[in-house]
Amino acid sequence: MRANTIGKSELVVGEIGLGCMSLGTEEQKAVALVHEALEQGVTLLDTADLYDGGINEELVGKAIKGRRDQVVLATKVGNRRIPGQEGWTWDPSKDYIQTAVKDSLRRLGTDYIDLYQLHGGTMDDHIEETIEAFEELKQQGWIREYGISSIRPNVIREYVKRSGIVSVMMQYSILDRRPEEEILPLLAEHGISLIARGPVAKGVLSERYEEKAVKGYLDYSREELLETVKQLREGLQPGRELSQTGIRYALAHPATACTIPGASSAQQLRDNLLAAQAEELSPQELQYIQAVSKRNQYEQHR
Repeated sequence: MRANTIGKSELVVGEIGLGCMSLGTEEQKAVALVHEALEQGVTLLDTADLYDGGINEELVGKAIKGRRDQVVLATKVGNRRIPGQEGWTWDPSKDYIQTAVKDSLRRLGTDYIDLYQLHGGTMDDHIEETIEAFEELKQQGWIREYGISSIRPNVIREYVKRSGIVSVMMQYSILDRRPEEEILPLLAEHGISLIARGPVAKGVLSERYEEKAVKGYLDYSREELLETVKQLREGLQPGRELSQTGIRYALAHPATACTIPGASSAQQLRDNLLAAQAEELSPQELQYIQAVSKRNQYEQHR
């Protein structure tokens, strides 16, 4: 598997990581899936304290026990659960971040996090305070680097301008090309990496597209999705699988360091990882993909 450096950091990751949110809560199955990913060359594991109320971090921690040196471990912070209350509240305060990191470290069974990410962000946050929290954690050795997981262009611009983030995690695929106009050029200019989630668009870019396209996707109706997938299947080189094409598309931009497709089964994991063996998309293929898909733009999430 090809390896890339995240931003200007010393974090080197395989180009296809594992988004751990879809591991489920069954320990044996989740641990086995992570083990297979590591054995197949995956190095970046991405989780969050929010997933399954912290259970996801615990499962990842169990899976990497004795294998910590094989892993670039990423998790997220900012969504605070309050005991006795449903759901969570947004809390990017310095006090909360510096408390929450200790809980994540305990659940993950490690004494440092490679990439600690703000799990959201708004223009109403006290951004300087949030940045200060991450910088102090880095100086203290609890984290190696920090980034932000957000789809909000205005928020991302502020962190690019004011902080030492090395990465931005956001949804990016053939069916969600919103980052292309505003975000990807900005990241490339500043030497910050994109970590692309959702490269197979919730399974729409897979051989199960008819089943997965029932409700549409973003600003695509079901009919538009089916037509777009039909055109993709007809116009790409023979042997190009949809899911592999989706992953290779997200990796094609020079700002992208890694994609993190999720997997809930070993077969799904193997299918995703086959993209590492596939040829990079040619300029002609990229041009064709962009001609048959929409160049969406961010409207509501600013």
